[in-house]
Amino acid sequence: MALFENSEELKNVLLNFFLELTENTEITEKLIKEKTLIRFNYSEPDLAVTIDCTQGEKPVVMADNTEIEPELELWMTADLAHKFWLGKVNLVAAMTLQQMKVKGPVTKLIMLLPAIAPAYKLYPDYLKRRELDKYLSDT
Repeated sequence: MALFENSEELKNVLLNFFLELTENTEITEKLIKEKTLIRFNYSEPDLAVTIDCTQGEKPVVMADNTEIEPELELWMTADLAHKFWLGKVNLVAAMTLQQMKVKGPVTKLIMLLPAIAPAYKLYPDYLKRRELDKYLSDT
């Protein structure tokens, strides 16, 4: 059984987490420097999150905007994404096992890992702060 019951629940958790990350200058300065446009396509349930780091000083986060062509695009289940943000999924291993599919320059994706590394600690803190502890119990 999937961790998230529906797309709205997933959106409430992950989209709001991404929006919160845009306030973290340690992360955003590095992402803006890379000038990347990335889309995460989640399934079970479905949600697409686009993060545009090509405009201005702060990333722009959009849900279900498929009109913009991303430089990097990833596909994975919502459960895998949740585990990834908890720091429990190795990106290269997930790609090798085809749990995560990538379109675009994989080397650039791997280069972004140090920029997003602080998010692995921030995600469980975010879940606790928003009283979403139920997402921490089965992981």
